[in-house]
Amino acid sequence: MNVKRLSDSDIDAIARAILAREESCSAASGSGDQNDARSVTIIANWKMNLDQDEALSFLTALAGTTFNPQKRVVVCPPSVYLQHSASTLPKPIALGCQNVHYESKGAYTGELSCSMLKSLGVSYVLAGHSERRTYFGETSEIIAKKVKAILNYDMTPVICFGETLNQRQADYLTFLENQVLDVLLTLDEKSVERCVLAYEPVWAIGTGETASPEQAQEVHAHVRRVLEKWSQDVAKRVPILYGGSVNKKNYASLLEMPDIDGALVGGASLDLDAFHAICS
Repeated sequence: MNVKRLSDSDIDAIARAILAREESCSAASGSGDQNDARSVTIIANWKMNLDQDEALSFLTALAGTTFNPQKRVVVCPPSVYLQHSASTLPKPIALGCQNVHYESKGAYTGELSCSMLKSLGVSYVLAGHSERRTYFGETSEIIAKKVKAILNYDMTPVICFGETLNQRQADYLTFLENQVLDVLLTLDEKSVERCVLAYEPVWAIGTGETASPEQAQEVHAHVRRVLEKWSQDVAKRVPILYGGSVNKKNYASLLEMPDIDGALVGGASLDLDAFHAICS
């Protein structure tokens, strides 16, 4: 895929974003409030992979692995392994879930509620992943309800957004902006601050294709400007992760971009060596 050549204005925008991040981190260290700085967050999304023996073996290996303490590491196994994950993973590794229902209880066969996840020690929940949107028909309205439910149970929603190849060939920035706003406009400012966003270009998920660092930065910077609709503080504090065939070869160049605050990792999260490299 062709990489757009950076213009002088693009370079200036990246430089301003770097300065903003440095100012944010400086403010956090001065105030003692960790929420002022965007910690690098790495989220492992196992999707529908690994049988029980494989999952337990992998969890044990993860528990014995040392990661960079400056990075927030989250593991989202299939829900059938949540309880064992909670008892196996050391506390520095946060537990996440790949999906949840917005209702607290009821006749919703096969679904999980926020109270169930909370009782297992889950602290992060994915919402709006492209595979949920595509295969299960999840709309922005449904995703917004899930996000509110997740927040109501004091967990962190990871709100995914992204474009298909056809959408990218049109006005993709406007499409992505609307996709984010469809969910965030249902929240107040304090609730938005508690969210994590994850840009996952659909054309790059599981395809081996990856947005170049410059392409990803363009989207992340645009979405950060969208967050200014609430306030400058919100724009500075909300982490925006990149997801889309992240691996140990490309993660470093992606994380060098000033508005990329971490990664939502799919296939590479099932490779212990690769995941360790990304989290180091």
